[in-house]
Amino acid sequence: MEAPVPSPTRVRDNYPETLDVADIKKILNIGQVQAYELANSKQFHVVKVGRRIKVSRDVFFNWLEGK
Repeated sequence: MEAPVPSPTRVRDNYPETLDVADIKKILNIGQVQAYELANSKQFHVVKVGRRIKVSRDVFFNWLEGK
């Protein structure tokens, strides 16, 4: 019997309200370079704080879900 797949809402709740590149990397299971490329692709709104890139958890998961 396979383990149930967690719903996107439950996965979303496991992360802070603002994500960084390390969170994106972990969520999508991609490398650091790909995570930075995605964050800089302008596919969703990001905020740059100095050299750090932050993205709203809800904005990111809505983008991921195609909303």
